[in-house]
Amino acid sequence: MNDIPQLNLAEIDVDGAIRETADAVNTHSRAGFLRTAGIGGAALMAGGAFAGALPSLAGAATIPASDIAILNFALTLEYLEAAFYAEAVAKGALQSDKETEHFATVVAQHEEDHVSFLKKVLGAKAVATPTFDFKGTTADLAMFQATADVLENTGVHAYLGQVGNIKTKAVLAGAGRILPVEARHAAWIRDIRFSGGTDVTTTPAPGAFEDGFTKAQILAAVKATGFIVA
Repeated sequence: MNDIPQLNLAEIDVDGAIRETADAVNTHSRAGFLRTAGIGGAALMAGGAFAGALPSLAGAATIPASDIAILNFALTLEYLEAAFYAEAVAKGALQSDKETEHFATVVAQHEEDHVSFLKKVLGAKAVATPTFDFKGTTADLAMFQATADVLENTGVHAYLGQVGNIKTKAVLAGAGRILPVEARHAAWIRDIRFSGGTDVTTTPAPGAFEDGFTKAQILAAVKATGFIVA
C-alpha cells in the first residue's frame, strides 16, 4: 500500500524559505499566482471557501488585493478538496463502508458548492483549476479516511491562520459562515476513523482550543503531498 502523503503541520519549520506572499500576489492568472507564491505548481492556501454574503467583485472595487488573494488561496484548496472527494466517490472504493461513502458524497457536494460560489464571486480574477494526482488515496478506504482527516483539519488550521488578515467586513462574514462547516467535516471524518477510541488525540474534539498556521506552513505542507501536479 502506498504511503499517505503527510501534512504534519506542527512539525513544519520553513525558516522563511516560503514567503508570506498573499498580500502582493498577482491573482489575474494562475501562473502569476503560483510564481508569486514561489512554489510552482504546488501552491495552495486557506481551507474552507469563504461562502456567504460576499459582494460581487464586479462592483466591489474597495475590496483590497490581499482579500482577493485570500479568496483565491481558498478557491485553490476547494478545487483540491472537491476533486479529491469526487474522485473517491467515483472510484467506488468507499462502498464497503456506507458511513464513509455517505460522508464523502455529502462533503463532495459541499466542496463543489464552495468552488462554484467562489468562482462566481471572483469572476475573471479566479485562478484556474489545477491538475491533481491523489497518489492512490482515493482508491483505498483506509487511505481515503486518513487523507480526508488530514485535509479537513489542515483547512481549519489554514483558515484560522488567515482570519485576522481579512480586511473586508463582508469577506470576514462569509468566512465566519463556512468555518463551522469545515470544522464539522473534520470532526465527522475523525469520528468515523476513531469512534469508540479513548485516546484524546484522536477524538473528534481533542482540545478546548485550536491554533491557526501561517501561510508558509500551509504552503509547505500542501507542496509536500505532491497532489497538485500542474
